[in-house]
Parts: sequence; C-alpha cells; structure tokens
Amino acid sequence: MTEDSSLEYGARPSWTPAVPRFKPLGMLVSWLLSALALYLATLLVPGVTVDKPGAALLVAAIIAILNALLPPIIAALRLPFTVGLGFILILLLDALMLRFAAAQTEAMTVSGIGAPLLTVLVAAGITVMLQVVAGTNDDDTYTLRVTRRIARRTGDRTTTDVPGILYLEIDGLSYPIMQRAMRDGSAPNLARWVAQGTHHLNEWETDLSSQTGASQAGILLGNNHGMPAFRWVDKQTGRIFTCSAPPDCAEIEARQGTGEGLLANGGASRGNMFSGGADHVILTVSRMEAEKKANQGYRTFFANGYNVTRLLVLFFYEVALEWIAAARGARRDVQPRGHRGGSYPFLRAGMAVAVRDIAANAVLGDMMAGRPAIYACFAGYDEVAHHSGLERADALEALRKLDQQLGRIDRARPYAPRPYEIVILSDHGQTQGATFKQRNGYGLDDLVKRSLDDGTVAHLSAGDENDSAVGKAISEATGRKQKKVDKTQVGDEQVVVMGSGNLGLIYLMDEKRRMTLEEIHRRHPRLLPALREHPHVGWLLVRSDKHGAVALGAGGVNYLDEGRVTGVDPLSGFSPNAPHHLRRTDGFATVADIMVNSFYDPQLEEGCAFEELISFHGGMGGPQTRGFVLHPVTLEAPSEPIVGAEHFHRVLLGWRHSLQGEPATD
Repeated sequence: MTEDSSLEYGARPSWTPAVPRFKPLGMLVSWLLSALALYLATLLVPGVTVDKPGAALLVAAIIAILNALLPPIIAALRLPFTVGLGFILILLLDALMLRFAAAQTEAMTVSGIGAPLLTVLVAAGITVMLQVVAGTNDDDTYTLRVTRRIARRTGDRTTTDVPGILYLEIDGLSYPIMQRAMRDGSAPNLARWVAQGTHHLNEWETDLSSQTGASQAGILLGNNHGMPAFRWVDKQTGRIFTCSAPPDCAEIEARQGTGEGLLANGGASRGNMFSGGADHVILTVSRMEAEKKANQGYRTFFANGYNVTRLLVLFFYEVALEWIAAARGARRDVQPRGHRGGSYPFLRAGMAVAVRDIAANAVLGDMMAGRPAIYACFAGYDEVAHHSGLERADALEALRKLDQQLGRIDRARPYAPRPYEIVILSDHGQTQGATFKQRNGYGLDDLVKRSLDDGTVAHLSAGDENDSAVGKAISEATGRKQKKVDKTQVGDEQVVVMGSGNLGLIYLMDEKRRMTLEEIHRRHPRLLPALREHPHVGWLLVRSDKHGAVALGAGGVNYLDEGRVTGVDPLSGFSPNAPHHLRRTDGFATVADIMVNSFYDPQLEEGCAFEELISFHGGMGGPQTRGFVLHPVTLEAPSEPIVGAEHFHRVLLGWRHSLQGEPATD
C-alpha cells in the first residue's frame, strides 16, 4: 500500500498490489529436489528404469515446463462435476507428461500407463519429504503467479482501494483451546498476530444448539430461528429436516434469509452449509446444484498440476496417521476412546487434507480476483477432535497444519488487487467425555423405550459428523451416487429420539403439536421422572399449560417464564445465559416435546453425547458454547458480550460495512 502524505484526514490511501518476485535460487533448488525425487521413485517403481541418474534432471525440467503450460488449460475447461473429473484428468495428464518427458531421452524408459502414474505419486511423496528436510517450499510464489494470471485472463478481477474482508472459520475450535494452541505452538501464525498487536482475541457464545447448522445459519444468513438442533422433526407433516441434506439446506436458506447475507453483493462461499448470498460457491451444501455443473471456483487448484499429486500423497499419509494413532490409543487404553475404524480414517483425511487444501486455494483465487467478502470453513480440527479428543495430539496437529494454510493466505495479501483484512472465527467449540452409551451400556432411545407405557421408539442420530454435510458435498461434486434411503419422513413411529451431541430431542408423535408437561405426565407417567432422575441427564426443557417454559432437573425446577426456581436450579453450572437460550428455543414451532441436555461436570469439564462421539457439541455445558473471534484491532468489537449467532452476524456484517460502506439499495 502506498502512503501519500498529501491525503486529507480520513481519506483512504491508495493500494498498489505487489508482484510475486521471481526467485531463481528457489527455482533451482525445487528443480534439483524434483529430479532427485524422480530418480528415487524410478528405483522403487517397477516398469520405469533410468540408465543414467542425470537423465532425471532433464525429465524433471521438461515436466516443470509442461506443468506450467498444460494444467492451466485443463483447469480452464468447463467440466461438469469439476472436482471428480478434474482430478482424473490431471492425474492422467501427469502420467502422460512423464511418458513424454522420458521419451526425450534414451536413458529413461517407461512402460504402460500405471507405472508412470505410480511413479508420479511416489515422486510427489518423496518431494514432500525432501522439502521438509531441506526447509524449502517455493510453491506459494508459483501459485500466486498462476492465480493472478487466471484472474487477469478471465476478466474476473476487481482492482480497488476499498478493503475486502476474509472470514476464515476453524470449525469446532473453542476459545480456551484457541488460547492453549497459541501458547503451546499449535497456532504460531495466529499467536504472532496477537503478539504483534495487529489482532485481538475475543469470545462469543453460541445459541442452545451449538452446532454448525444453527451457527452458520445465524452467522451467514442472520437468522437461525426455528433450528433447535442439527436435525429436527416438523410434527405437522412428519418431515425430518437435516442440516447436511442439500435440499433441506437450500430450503432453510430460502426460508431463513433476511436479505442481509454476510456474503451478498459479490462474495464467495467455500466449504459452508449455507451460501450467505454469495455469488461464487464451491462445496456449499445449500447450493449443491453448482457442484454438478461446471464450477470455475476450482480453477486455481487444478491450474497447478502438482496440487493433485501432493494432495493425494498427503491424503494417504493422513489415513496412515489415523491408523497409527488409533492403534496407539488402544494399546495405551486411552479413555475416553471412540470408534475410529471403518471409513473414518478416509473421512478424516478428506476433511483435514482435501477440503482444507481445496478451500485454501479457492480463497487465494478469490483474493487475486479482488472479491469483497470471502467466507471459508475449515473442518479438519472438528473432525479429528470428535474421535481423538479436543486437545489431544492428533487434534492439535490438525490445527497446526491449518495454521500453516492461514499463514499462506496472510502472506498472499500484498499481491491482491485490493487490501484485505482477515477475521478468524469458530462456529462453536467442543466438550469432551465418554458417551452416554459408554457410561450406561444403553442409549437415550433405550431409556425412553423402557420408560413408555406403550409405543415404539425410533432412534435417529443427528450429529453433523455421523451425517457429514461436507462429505455429501464432496460426493455431489465428484458425481458419486448416494444410496437411495428415505431419511426425510418419520413414518409410523410413535416416538422419535434424536441425538445432536449432548442435546437430545424426543418427539411424541401422538399429536401433531407439541405436547405439554401435563399431557406427558398423563400419557407416559414414568417418562419424565426416568429422564430427570438419570445421573447423566442435566436438565429437560418442556412446556407447561400452567407455567409456560420449564426446565426440570433431578433436584429442582426452573420456571423460565416466571423467573423463579424451586429446589436446586437445574441450570446452575451451565452458562449464565442458559435461561435466555432455553426460552428462545422453547418458542420455536419445531422444538421437541422434550429437549434433553446431558449433565456437565465443571470440575472435570466433561459431559456426555447421545451419539458416539467422545468430543462433541450440540447442546450446553463446557467449551462447546464458547466460540472465538480473532479480529484486526482496527475493527472495533462491541462493548457488550456477543451472545448468539444472529448477534455475531450483526458484528461481522458491521465490520464489512465499516470497511466497504453500506450497500446500495434499489
């Protein structure tokens, strides 16, 4: 940015984007490392031979030249299911480039198509290791040059002095864990910002439903009213709404929209549940139709052919890390310990590596295009913490790798065609503890079933990890078909039990309206006593004909609408704002007949989820409701605490308006 001493007070200084410097020495080192990696790969892969080690230098140079020319052409193609087809085409191109380069020298032979493809992947893995050992990685400079060139050629570039704003979300990271990560070196870039005085760390408190669906609806749309959990039942129709189902998210966004989306007027959404009114989207659940069509949001990623092979190497490395960590945890009998087998290692790698790298590259492309507002969700920490624990080594390592990506984005700011401010935030936190089923040997649905006088019980898990939203987004983006299972209707079930972290929802389907406390006592006299007296239940939210909203606990009652407590307040030990959150949720037409929150032990800082996640969010108790926001000191935080996602939306939108002015209205 160029300072002009002649500017009048309050005038905006002009902005002159820097140009990424060409680094001959860095390029030479990268070439030598690539050649060494290629030579070592030929020694490991059958079907590829090198008679002279020096031939690898020539082949590596030819591949580097071809990589600069051909992948950008593939990336520019308007392909349906861009992610899936893009990966396939770039991998095939990498194999063909190796075969072509090898054909230019008699000292190297390559047979078939499988051998060169495997050689490319092995060489990519070795290159990553060599770069770590050598402490060199000049890929950022190349990436910035490519993204700037793409923005200029497409004409999709805004050059202005008006600042843009980046909202970068670390899914599931609580305020206290963020503080710890800054202290122990798991978030060195973010810690440096605070130490240098450019950013300030603040806390915000989620709503009762402390999960991504409700939080992002509030943050991005400005309205999360009527969203009591990750999944809920509309008793009038028997329909189930789920925050991971693209049709449901599209309907929720259309219904919840206030006309003041955080990303309206040219913004970009990357990896979110809702678009916030963005014009540019990738991996956004409410706009899944965009994934089936040609989507230029992936162009920056595929324009560098090394991105695909590097991602695949890191993907399988992450899978191996999970297998090792799971075996080590079992050998040491770490408690609590969750299920970590099956497809989970691949889901972890998808979230912690693939989605992270694709989203980060998309953000870099958005910056080089000069988009005014960008919101990207990085879900790797949240995914790992659910199964490993919120502050165990695996989760903090995922956070450290994400911090590296945030550092890349920060370093790219001088090269963008407009100045950018960066806001780092979380949508909620997590709380840890053995699950309800691990503690008791039965689930919440079993407890309800044996406490009913009659009726059948359907248990529907409602956690955003058991029904991954971004996982479905990836499936749509790659064209992979989903199983045709109807999960949208309750059917003939008389009782439906859902678990969203440590928040349980019990719907009594006898009536197409919410049943009152008195009606529940008459029809199922054993149900409420069994729930409220259970040692791992903290409180129940029900509605009384006589007293309105009521919170029931084992030793007392909080008459929320009347503002009085008899006996021991069931909400003591939870947030001081708990009565407000419960009254608000009680007013939703979609609220369950009985809302159940697990116990919370403030000494051990643990509760229990009603689904099989040892680190969870969804209800109240502990750091799961304690989100954070790391913002530039030039953007003033409100003097009062930020309580609720809708309040947080107003703060974030206010910061955008303070930088860019109020949008023009018709």
